[in-house]
Amino acid sequence: MATLKDFRNNVKPNWCPGCGDFSVQAAIQRAAANVGLEPEGLAVVSGIGCSGRISGYINAYGFHGIHGRSLPIAQGVKMANRDLTVIASGGDGDGFAIGMGHTVHAIRRNIDVTYIVMDNQIYGLTKGQASPRSAEGFKTKSTPLGTIESAISPLEVAMAAGATFVAQSFSSNLKQLTAVIEAGLNHKGFSLINVFSPCVTFNKVNTYDWFKENIVDLDEIPDYDYTNRVMAMTKIMETNSMLTGIIYQNKEKKSYEDSIPTFAKEGLTKQDLHISEADFNKMLTEFK
Repeated sequence: MATLKDFRNNVKPNWCPGCGDFSVQAAIQRAAANVGLEPEGLAVVSGIGCSGRISGYINAYGFHGIHGRSLPIAQGVKMANRDLTVIASGGDGDGFAIGMGHTVHAIRRNIDVTYIVMDNQIYGLTKGQASPRSAEGFKTKSTPLGTIESAISPLEVAMAAGATFVAQSFSSNLKQLTAVIEAGLNHKGFSLINVFSPCVTFNKVNTYDWFKENIVDLDEIPDYDYTNRVMAMTKIMETNSMLTGIIYQNKEKKSYEDSIPTFAKEGLTKQDLHISEADFNKMLTEFK
């Protein structure tokens, strides 16, 4: 059985010292080992941005995609090989700006992929511009007078789109973050995990201390029921989305793959896809 060390490679991350993404990487590696995965059974697909580098720092199948497109690639990987556990990853700009359309449709599709968003509320790789998660009035290089747009709430969007697993955590809480990712990996359907991952270089507002002062930890609320959709939505709005833990889970809805009557249980990698020349030519004539 694989251990944490088996998911490590010799590639040294080049994130800024103190970046929250280090903890996300560690949590993924710990969670993968804890749920019994082997490196060859895991695929990590990432987009563009500081967070996009994570696919190269984990000893597993990795794919560094283009901006906002980690989810289409991850879904294709999962459809081609159901035996793989697939993680898509990216930043808040990646998932909630250029990739927002893919995020919403992957949520409502409920394909069995875990999407981990490293939310630092700023564009870090391009040196500090406002992102869709930047609060109104947030001053950056691209908004020197403060952004006039409202920050998007990915948790509310996910719930409205019919998500079956919604969670949020904080990179400073490695224990909870690992547990949340484990739960997402074990969930049969689409899992959205938003992670507060502070950018220590360009975001001097949403710091580690700021998050610690403002976060509401659901693990400390004994009567919270994450299977109650109304309770989940209410708590999201009551806390202005500043909550961590498993927010909502629906285990009853089938995954996208299990909802397709003709979808083969065996992945494409295990199917005999050989066709004769006659059948191939017949297929070509149908498209003329």
